[in-house]
Amino acid sequence: MAALRRFGRSLLRPGEAEAVGRRGVRALRRSPVRVLPSLKERGPEAEAQRNPRESPLPPPAVERSSVGPGLWYEKAAPGDRRLGKVVTIAKSKKFRDHHGKVLLEGQRLIKDALEAGAVLQTLFFSTVGHLKELPQTELKRANLIKVKFEDIKSWSDLVTPQGLVGIFSKPDHAKMSYPATQLTSSLPLLLICDNIRDPGNLGTILRSAAGAGCEKVLLTKGCVDPWEPKVLRAGMGAHFRLPIVANLDWESLPKILPAGVQVCVADNKDPGAQAETAAVPTGAGRAGSAPGKSKPKAAPEHEDEEGAAGVCVPELAVQRYYETWTQTPVAVVIGGETHGLSAEALHLAASTGGKRLVIPVVPGVDSLNSAIAAAVVLFEGKRQLLQRHKQEDERQKFPVVG
Repeated sequence: MAALRRFGRSLLRPGEAEAVGRRGVRALRRSPVRVLPSLKERGPEAEAQRNPRESPLPPPAVERSSVGPGLWYEKAAPGDRRLGKVVTIAKSKKFRDHHGKVLLEGQRLIKDALEAGAVLQTLFFSTVGHLKELPQTELKRANLIKVKFEDIKSWSDLVTPQGLVGIFSKPDHAKMSYPATQLTSSLPLLLICDNIRDPGNLGTILRSAAGAGCEKVLLTKGCVDPWEPKVLRAGMGAHFRLPIVANLDWESLPKILPAGVQVCVADNKDPGAQAETAAVPTGAGRAGSAPGKSKPKAAPEHEDEEGAAGVCVPELAVQRYYETWTQTPVAVVIGGETHGLSAEALHLAASTGGKRLVIPVVPGVDSLNSAIAAAVVLFEGKRQLLQRHKQEDERQKFPVVG
């Protein structure tokens, strides 16, 4: 090897060998060698995030800081694209369903989710103070990334973003830990949503169901995705206070309902207007029978939600919502904003001996908003159930001696 080096120098003219040596030193000064830390030195997070299809060389080390014992976060570098994926998760139901992820924004919503047992994967935040207001144990299991508030504001749909965005695994109602106060206040009252498509209405309905102490909410196919961001914001944490079962078909619905349940449907047609009811066919949003009529019978042809006529629906006994209609247990169906009650909802109510619960409105008013109707009927159901339980307790304390 030494002989080869001497042979190479001999091919250069006098003075060229020294010039080559000087150029090599200058090249090293212009392009110093960068020593990259190993995956072992960077920690298990780097090893988990490395794509096995990429080069085995690890990416440059990220800047990590500590908030407290065992709680670390990284600072996003300029041009970090991970926050941009939040928009995809937020606006694409297909993406949410395929990857099993949901987006939650805001301190209160994220805190409610963590306390209910939802699994946090990644949390984007703008100030460290946000982390101190959240359960620390759950945060230690997540990937915490500090970003600029301007970045969160550019992706947020909120008028005044809080600077806190979390990516969660899609919650499973069977694995959630709902608040003890909610469970102790729960009543044998269920809510069935029939083709509720407006996100704001569904979120408000869920909030009313949680406030009334509903045992469970069932969403049939055709309802808007309950994990859509607008539904989550309108729900104000209701998603993490009571079970919500979505995407149900009417054939499987009876299997989920409790044994002996009576299914009632909310309506807005005053049964006192006999002249009108005789001329109006029954169907979605119409009451076609007089008060007290209990035997369901075939009704005229009904135009269903798809606009196809020829669907025969049963007639139901009709009464005002403030008259006694609760038994244990009971379920209430709320129809959609545009098409009202479906024929399937009326058939289910008829098969359980259910009724039409009428909310009288001023003549000329077509219908109530579905969220308002749900709140009116659910809280009346709560009042009746609590009164019934109170009467049963009094009978047990003071039995009638005969």
